[in-house]
Amino acid sequence: MKTPLRRLWPAMLLVLVASCTERAPVGAESAAPVTRADPAATPVVAPASQLAIAGALPNFAALVEAFGPAVVNVSTIGGARAVRGARPEISPDDPLYDFFRGFGFGEPGGRQPPARGEGSGFVISADGYILTNAHVVADAREVTVRTTDRREYRAKVVGIDARTDVAVLKIDAKNLPVVRMGDPQALKAGEWVVAIGSPFGFENSVTAGIVSATARSLADAYTPFIQTDVAVNPGNSGGPLFNLQGEVVGINSQIYSRTGGYQGVSFAIPIDVAVNVKDQLVANGRVERGRIGVTIQEVNQALADSFKLPRPRGALVSQVEQGGPAADAGLKPGDVILAVDGKPIELSSEVPPLVAAIKPGRQATLTVWRDKSERSMRVKIGELEEEPVIALRNAPADSGTGKLGLAVRPLNGSERERLGTTGRLVVEDADGPAAIAGVERGDVILAVNGAPVASIGEFRSAVDASGATVALLVQREDRQIFLPVRIDS
Repeated sequence: MKTPLRRLWPAMLLVLVASCTERAPVGAESAAPVTRADPAATPVVAPASQLAIAGALPNFAALVEAFGPAVVNVSTIGGARAVRGARPEISPDDPLYDFFRGFGFGEPGGRQPPARGEGSGFVISADGYILTNAHVVADAREVTVRTTDRREYRAKVVGIDARTDVAVLKIDAKNLPVVRMGDPQALKAGEWVVAIGSPFGFENSVTAGIVSATARSLADAYTPFIQTDVAVNPGNSGGPLFNLQGEVVGINSQIYSRTGGYQGVSFAIPIDVAVNVKDQLVANGRVERGRIGVTIQEVNQALADSFKLPRPRGALVSQVEQGGPAADAGLKPGDVILAVDGKPIELSSEVPPLVAAIKPGRQATLTVWRDKSERSMRVKIGELEEEPVIALRNAPADSGTGKLGLAVRPLNGSERERLGTTGRLVVEDADGPAAIAGVERGDVILAVNGAPVASIGEFRSAVDASGATVALLVQREDRQIFLPVRIDS
């Protein structure tokens, strides 16, 4: 966890609602039976203080029984860590010598045991795709998924996206129980929601609460978080957040805490954001995000008055990037963005995720306030450059990249321009057969067996179709070389 920023069957959920027959006001003395009022008579409305909502708390048992088996425990093992700091002087004859040696003390180059971690996840397809948080599996060298029936699978990290804290895992399994996706846009503050996860390693623990707010902006401007009061603790990260229809509406991701533990405020990534990230990672190995090149700020009452806005709303443009998409479209400092493609903007924090969700190269319409009136402007969306890390070193033996011992990631536009290359994949780490063949970190992969590859998927397919030797064409600095990688080495 980060601190401090550290279709259920409907008939099975019976929520009692207020009877539609007349009742005496709450707190009134017992009297003669209430009879239906004369339609011509003036209706009597009870004071607000006497109004009450009759009902009962929902029962979540059917939801948990139906969809709990799709929630999994995710455990990770990192690399061995070097011991830092001074080592105690321990004599080999000391009774505790062997004990301390187990922790790397008492010998040069000592190593601590690998870091271990736990989190949660949930199955989104019966063939083994799983969603979890990026921070759960970041830097992990081994990822294990355990289901509710105690089966364990070695998982491959298909990809991670640090900006949204979403990761996609894949296990070799079939006919798995899966969750159903809901619509987080339909969530309203006050609705019941349920979290299932593994807090502190207690698998398939269930907690419930209500939605506190939606579209909450935190440090990451590209995720409109769902805020709840559902108890979420270390180990819950990556688990699903359900609505009362048994649909997943979010991924539990963060808590706000001054102690490191749950203090009544937790945040979930909307599932539509996570699914969009998942689709791009699986298809392309990276996530594309739109940008327009502006700096924005909130519009308060004083700023609204100065720009003659009827009320505070929208996002005030304070700076426009020279040569960026917004500048080319004619935006200026002092413009107030009121809508993006027709979607009204109330808070400035709503603009980044809306723009980021637009495919780069597409035309978008901005409604802006300038000179005391609204006007429409067309802007060509640019691409937000970033360096997503695609971890493939955990691939099982039958995966092409696992056979080679390579971890690769896509190059972004600025990197390709700086390197002067047409390649789109760069080596992050080389081990096993690839290292023996001479592949190095920083090599740009241009082709596999003479066929150009432009994505993680193409690279994996080309390797899977290869024989015992894979010929990699790589660019290293200003030259290109073929490196034959023998898989059986």
